[in-house]
This record gives sequence, structure tokens and C-alpha cells, in this order.
Amino acid sequence: MFCVQLAIECGRRGGECLDQQIGSGGAVRYTGWIVVLMLLVGLSSASDLARERRIALELEDAILIGSPLRLSANGSEFFAIHAESAAAQLLGGVILLHGSGANPNWHDVVFPLRAQLPESGWETLSIQLPIAAADVPEGSDQALIPEAFPRILAALEFFRQRGVENVALVGHSLGAQMGLEYLANDPTQGVKALVAVGLSARRDIPVTGTLLALQKVKLPILDIYGSRDIEPVLATVNARAIEARRADNPDYRQLEVPGADHFFTGLDDQLVQRVHAWLQKTVSSRM
Repeated sequence: MFCVQLAIECGRRGGECLDQQIGSGGAVRYTGWIVVLMLLVGLSSASDLARERRIALELEDAILIGSPLRLSANGSEFFAIHAESAAAQLLGGVILLHGSGANPNWHDVVFPLRAQLPESGWETLSIQLPIAAADVPEGSDQALIPEAFPRILAALEFFRQRGVENVALVGHSLGAQMGLEYLANDPTQGVKALVAVGLSARRDIPVTGTLLALQKVKLPILDIYGSRDIEPVLATVNARAIEARRADNPDYRQLEVPGADHFFTGLDDQLVQRVHAWLQKTVSSRM
């Protein structure tokens, strides 16, 4: 039997630490695809772990909102930032998945969401996703997608231990792809919805990646993008909608934000408001 080590090292909560083994009894049971991925990732990792550690060290002392954590999946630690909600009613938890070349505290998209959603009743957990080395060829990020799956599962377990069961994934760019493909491989791990900000796709024949994943996911999806987004996002708007219809997903919605670019520059508040409103309507109503 496989088990996962979930190590949570709390940075600002009075030095509290939790190091819990999840195995038999209250176990997280991995389905076959996760087991295979864990073995493959263990043998060959596309992520630059040394670069991840440098990013974590740079971020840790600069965090003003939330608490730095260390989680682990597949035997490797990764950095995360948790922000509790002080709202009278807790609506649920949001796992934030950053884009390519970014980090859990990235100033565009990620920071506004992770810092402001708690004001509206959402705990946030922004996790460090696998990142490629700085000198790898363009397009190598796609190889990182399967490596994100055990980390997303560890983030879900973090919320489960806290008693937060109403959880959504909110991803930007590559992070949105990672969240979508995670759900396409196994939609039974307690995720209630996905917000995909700036979701791109390739129009391959046969259909692969994002478009293939959209055929498989029947959970609520908010596909939100800007009218000034990048070409791989704007050029596949119709294709994404078509594949979601193939999944017979009545809870898939596309939303174009006028004037927004790929990073919602200058429109942080509008992005947060739209994400919160959709989550409140779609996710909290399913509690």
C-alpha cells in the first residue's frame, strides 16, 4: 500500500508544527493513475527542485498575508501559503495554482486572489507547482503537468484535515491546465469546481491536453479570460466550449472580461469579485 507523507510546517502560527503520516486508517487511497505517476515522477523529475527551494527562501520572510507552510508529496517537500478567513461564515477552501514561471505569491492573478478571497469567506492555499529549469527549451512546461497531481492531492488533504470539505481549484494559465487535467484523470478527490483563468489549448488532431480534458470533466468550470488575452487562449475559445459540450457539462461557463489581458493587469479587484461571485453561487450552494 502506498502512503503519502503530508508534512505541514507552520511558519507564523506560534511555531505549531504538524507532521502526520497518512496511510492505513484514514488513508488517502490513490487510484491507479496516481500510483503510476508517483513512480514515474520518482524516477525522472522534470521539475527543478533546487530552483523551487530558492524561490521558497526568497518568499518566506516577505509574506505579509497568510502563513508559509511546507507540504510534501511523493517524498519531496514543496512550499505553500495558507490564509485563513476571518469572515463570519466560512464558504470553503480555494487551492490556487500559479502559472508558468510564477510562484505561490505571484503579484499577478495569484496574490490578489489568495489575499482577498479570505475576506469573503474562502480559506486559500496557494501551492508551489513544479517548475522547469530556467534554461530549458520553450514548451517544456507541459511535461510538468503530471508532476502537479500529487501536490494538488496533498493540498486537498490539508483542507480535509482542517475540516474544510467545500474546496475549489483556481488556476492561472499553466496552473489552470494542471488543475483541469488533474480533474480529468480522477474527478473523485473532493473538488467541487474549477476556475480556469486564461486557459489555453492546442488544436491538435487527435484532440489532446486541455481539449481532451474538457471532454472528461463534468464538474462546474468557470473559463474566464480577457478580451486582450494571449493568442492560445483567444484562438481556442470556441474549441473549449465545443469540448465542454461533448462532456455534456451543464455547469461549464465561459466569461470574457472586457479590457483584460492574460494577467488581468489593473483589473485585480474585478477578477476577485467575479471569481468570488461564481464560487459563491456554484460551490457554496452545493454545501
